[in-house]
Amino acid sequence: MSKTILITGGSSGIGKSMGEFLTQKGFKVYGTSRFPEKYTNSIFPILKLDVTKPDSIRACVETLLSKTKAIDVLINNAGVGITGPLEEIPMAEMKNNFETNFFGPIGMINAVLPSMRAQKSGLIINITSIAGYMGLPFRGVYSASKGALELITEAYRMELKPFGINMTNIAPGDFSTNIAAGRYHAPLKDNSAYQKTYGATLELLDDHVDDGEDPQILAKVVYRIMQTKHPKIHYKVGAFLQKFSIVLKRLLPDHWYERILMSFYKL
Repeated sequence: MSKTILITGGSSGIGKSMGEFLTQKGFKVYGTSRFPEKYTNSIFPILKLDVTKPDSIRACVETLLSKTKAIDVLINNAGVGITGPLEEIPMAEMKNNFETNFFGPIGMINAVLPSMRAQKSGLIINITSIAGYMGLPFRGVYSASKGALELITEAYRMELKPFGINMTNIAPGDFSTNIAAGRYHAPLKDNSAYQKTYGATLELLDDHVDDGEDPQILAKVVYRIMQTKHPKIHYKVGAFLQKFSIVLKRLLPDHWYERILMSFYKL
């Protein structure tokens, strides 16, 4: 029987690419959006979901289980970007980012676990970020939320192994999506001490997304993981230099690595 896949944030960007690719491979794919009525042309069904609201998570999972009886694969893809000087980002925006990027995936995981445990199988893939491996200037909150999801994946993975449930994560680099449009930007203030450095970083980030790789690459990685009996703990997907930056962080003294990042961001 064809496996059922639930992709949060499956209405656009990386999630949409994954959903279309996996649908074409014959899987029963369901995506999610806070406003599913906007996506009537999707080739796979879009369910209503706001990952920051427990009631919405519960309703989404219950709705899907009533349709399919099983959720074989959960892909926690929904996420939001955030940029700004840590001194100037409103605390409410920091908390909102963690609600979406960290607590939301945890809520989804916990909602699907009872059914996966009952069927003694399941695969959960958390979409994190290469940015989660390092504290990046003006992207510190995003780095922290994605880094937290990386670590929680490691802990969950060990707790779930006795039940036949696999968990892994994919850390993408820069991909060509609409994430820049939905990212929260702390206002670039004329009187800010960070006006020059933060402004330059914003231009750099948008250029990277515009020049990013094809999201289909990630979809193919997901498909490959689904065919793997024992998935690895971490997968990094992106340009060579982005992946190599993680290796450098492990090998170089901290202050050397910091100097490289500061040079890259022109600080």
